[in-house]
Amino acid sequence: MQLTITNLNKTYSNGVHAINNVNLTINQGMFGLLGPNGAGKSSLMRTIATLQEADSGSIMLGEINVLTQKDDVRKTLGYLPQEFGVYPKIDAITLLDHLAVLKGITHKAERKELVESLLQKTNLWEARTKNLGGYSGGMKQRFGIAQALIASPKLIIVDEPTAGLDPAERNRFLNLLSELGENTIVILSTHIVEDVKELCSDMAIINRGQVLYKGNPFDAMAQLEGKVWQKRITKAELNTYKEQFTVISDRLIAGTPVINVLADTQPEAGFVAVNPDLEDVYFGKIFANA
Repeated sequence: MQLTITNLNKTYSNGVHAINNVNLTINQGMFGLLGPNGAGKSSLMRTIATLQEADSGSIMLGEINVLTQKDDVRKTLGYLPQEFGVYPKIDAITLLDHLAVLKGITHKAERKELVESLLQKTNLWEARTKNLGGYSGGMKQRFGIAQALIASPKLIIVDEPTAGLDPAERNRFLNLLSELGENTIVILSTHIVEDVKELCSDMAIINRGQVLYKGNPFDAMAQLEGKVWQKRITKAELNTYKEQFTVISDRLIAGTPVINVLADTQPEAGFVAVNPDLEDVYFGKIFANA
């Protein structure tokens, strides 16, 4: 199974060109879609999930035309949006059972086996009779994945799934996504670079609706080898350095700015070469597109 996006465009009524001639081929496994807030990630995900129309272009999921065969797509799609609601006074096992009925699983014994399996898989079995309103953020995200898996989807889309999770919940959730990626296409849309680096063998960086990079995260880092330079400076010098060099990131460490600069050779005395990270790739591509 392969997802193929060709010359896809979407412009909203306010004039924002949210998807700008996007071309992507996504194979089975974990695929990371990186970009800042407002980059067009959610617009692209919503279009793939048949929740909004494209202006032009095509999306094919295997032999299914996503833009015209919406019901066929929905039968094989698992979708976890950035924000989703739950019925707070209903327990997990009851709501999953109800959702399974809506998905067309009418045989009671089959449904019971499926629901119990999903609760085990998402590590929610012990909390199966607890009302969803009492779930932590991570537990709600895992419930979201459980409902997304009801129809044994060939394509799973998760939009900013780790936002707001504590480190332990984030690790549990990412491990679950990684397992799912062994047998299906999983698109992870996020602005968190580390999530993509840890999980995805293929990725794209998107900004202003355009794809700026498509490929393997470690190949992208290798392309910057010997081109990322770091220096500790004073706060008063920061604007001057930004004017003189391609500063792709700056951060305060112990109250002092440390900058990363993209350059083929040492920019000036005091800069030291550092091993590029995916964050350097990300900021480099975004900076070049600014």
